[in-house]
Amino acid sequence: MFGSVEVPFDSVMLFNVVRIKPGVDFGDVELALGEMCNTVKNTYGDEKGGFIAGQVFKYAGFVSEEGSVGSTESEGDHIVIVTYWKSFDQHETSHADKIFKEKFSKLAEMCTETKELGYELLWQGVPE
Repeated sequence: MFGSVEVPFDSVMLFNVVRIKPGVDFGDVELALGEMCNTVKNTYGDEKGGFIAGQVFKYAGFVSEEGSVGSTESEGDHIVIVTYWKSFDQHETSHADKIFKEKFSKLAEMCTETKELGYELLWQGVPE
């Protein structure tokens, strides 16, 4: 559950910014998120489903002045869900499924906004 992930070069990545409503207990967010992520892993994590791996990050409250151009104001409370898939089509099929929609709707109730952007991998590397 907390191990490292390997990302194949021919994968796609979905980056979902999830903005939490003010006053929502983060424990409730973590519970809904855990149930949703577990469902994705167990339901769509095969050749047919296309799910490869995922990561969830909680915003730590800082913006790098060294790595930013433009505004460096705080971004407010949010989490980021990063998932890796064999294809965009498999991602979309999984997220249109009733099982996923049920779990995601519980998280969405605690959000002001979610936006999931898709990316194709151009480069990856590790130190030699």
